[in-house]
Amino acid sequence: MRERSLTLIQDELVDYEKAMERMADLVAERQRDARPDTLWLLSHPSVFTVGRRTPLHHLPDPTRGIPVVETGRGGQLTYHGPGQLVGYLIVKLGDDEGIVDYVREVELRLVEALAALGLPAERRDTPPGSELLTGVWTVATGRKIVSIGMRQSRGVTSHGFALNVDGDLEPWHWAIPCGMPEADMTSLLRERGSADMNEVRAVVAKAFQAS
Repeated sequence: MRERSLTLIQDELVDYEKAMERMADLVAERQRDARPDTLWLLSHPSVFTVGRRTPLHHLPDPTRGIPVVETGRGGQLTYHGPGQLVGYLIVKLGDDEGIVDYVREVELRLVEALAALGLPAERRDTPPGSELLTGVWTVATGRKIVSIGMRQSRGVTSHGFALNVDGDLEPWHWAIPCGMPEADMTSLLRERGSADMNEVRAVVAKAFQAS
């Protein structure tokens, strides 16, 4: 992984669509070099977000009452809610790297963070012809604990990752996450029996060299 220090922004619960508006402003600032590379840590009220390729049958039953919002990131359906740490990464890529390279770096940094939190985890390579295995899985149980969906525009990344810390996992069962019906979504609380959001925030920020 290449060395890159990030500026850290932290918020608590932020409405998803309002967060998208602010993220767009942060990206525009980075594109004109008006701000440094940035990690924005926050959480969202309950919402399902879908990518442009998400099939209709992957969506939740609307009677569940959780809004579904289309987003411009890569990837497919993801759930966000309280107790999940979301990280938006606004980073200007080097001339010799693309978004796939950076997503791999994000996976490895989150693997490092989870190891520091006492949970061995791993990234996975995608077999030819399979749904993208972007994200992070636990080693012992093989469950998915981090979802990642990113894009780049004029050399600057946006969107990022969602790490399940201690929130309700039930909404994941109401839809098909990440295009993978077999995915068993998990959290630090489920795997370790305990989780502290403030500790997780600090460890994740350190893994991304963000301050």
